[in-house]
Amino acid sequence: MSNARHAIMHKIIGVILLIVGIFLLLQGHDFSRAFNAQLKNLFTGSPSSRVTWYYLGGAICCAVGLVEFFRSDKK
Repeated sequence: MSNARHAIMHKIIGVILLIVGIFLLLQGHDFSRAFNAQLKNLFTGSPSSRVTWYYLGGAICCAVGLVEFFRSDKK
């Protein structure tokens, strides 16, 4: 595979991971705004584990997506 095709594939993977990461972050935000999540947060003082996993997964996907998008293949 040529270097140009390899670079394009990295950019496509990076964009896909960014989209998935943003989706997960938005889903986590929506879950945190739900009534049952707010009720649990009121009594326990911490967000639900579901919200935490969505935020964590979204942040990781966004970070890896950015690295893949801006990665330069210099050989």
